[in-house]
Amino acid sequence: MAKNKNSKLLNLLSGSFGFTLISIFIGLIIGAIVLSIAGFNPIEAYGVMFKGVFSKPKYIAYAIIYATPLMITGLSVAFAFRTGLFNIGAEGQYIIGALVAALSGYFLKLPPIIHVLVILFVAALTAGLWGGIAGYLKARFGVHEVISTIMLNWVAFYLNNYIVMLDGFRRPQSETSYDILKTASIEILGNWKISDTGREWLANYPFLADAMRAPVNLGIIIAILLAVLISFILNKSTLGYQLRAVGFNKYAAEYGGINVQKSILVSMIIAGALAGLAGAIQVMGVTKNVAVLAAMEGYGFNGIAVSLIGGNTAIGSIFGGLLFGILQYGGPKIQSALQAPSEVINIVIGTIVFFIAIPKFIKMVLLLRKKRGEQFVR
Repeated sequence: MAKNKNSKLLNLLSGSFGFTLISIFIGLIIGAIVLSIAGFNPIEAYGVMFKGVFSKPKYIAYAIIYATPLMITGLSVAFAFRTGLFNIGAEGQYIIGALVAALSGYFLKLPPIIHVLVILFVAALTAGLWGGIAGYLKARFGVHEVISTIMLNWVAFYLNNYIVMLDGFRRPQSETSYDILKTASIEILGNWKISDTGREWLANYPFLADAMRAPVNLGIIIAILLAVLISFILNKSTLGYQLRAVGFNKYAAEYGGINVQKSILVSMIIAGALAGLAGAIQVMGVTKNVAVLAAMEGYGFNGIAVSLIGGNTAIGSIFGGLLFGILQYGGPKIQSALQAPSEVINIVIGTIVFFIAIPKFIKMVLLLRKKRGEQFVR
């Protein structure tokens, strides 16, 4: 009986989900070692981080807000991975989506719900076309998507900075744009919660009142709906079958009658649209504007790690983004509380991604463990 239980446990850990759990555990262990070397108690530091996320409803809300754009950029990267492409351009597509959302959110005058839907559509379309440039170059001329998307990231970066500084869009004496109109916001009960009626009602529900102190918005709901939609497209639709077939073997797919060039283009358009939606949601729900960028914000690049943590699956990207959000929001609190280096969190994240990227090594260790267990039983 014990042998069967051990065998089942090892089989579970040998799967992709098991690799992820092991990688997270190793990342936390290495982070603890680094903290110990630096002279800090790792248990105390992780305790501070845990309390910094889960001790108050407001903290939980902020962690989810941090995680939401990462979920969607992770979804973008995962979609491209599943179709045989490496969308390292999610960063640029995110920037384009955010910029278009700020422009249409400020200049368009539409009713509340319609305004939100129009912005999401326009941002997704524009970022999708931006991603489609790399798809076209790959399909038509064989230009590798890693090279083209890296270049497009920088084009998007400087295009954002140029447009933000244009008269009529730039807020006077600043390096940010005007805020989007209230009709373009997806913040939940934004005006109501600061009204007299809202404050009186929330006073009866302290838990909810504390959570609403954060800029709670519809982004997390949109992210989950997008994950369900992408999962359905990839696993249950003809389009998903064709895209995955091209990803597995484009020559076999072409022999089977699938238009490979069209599939590459469509895949990059969808991936770009997803990353653009992440940028739009961040603007509509949190920042309300865009600013001149001194450096890449990292949402698209972190989406690559989120996708890997999530096993390059749609639903996995939601949980991977949530883990990232928790670490990124709770991690810096060890610096203010203990004066411990917050860079430890980046070491943890990097270690997790590193070990997820080498599953064969973990599998080898597990197999050795399994063989030793069998020899011990004998």
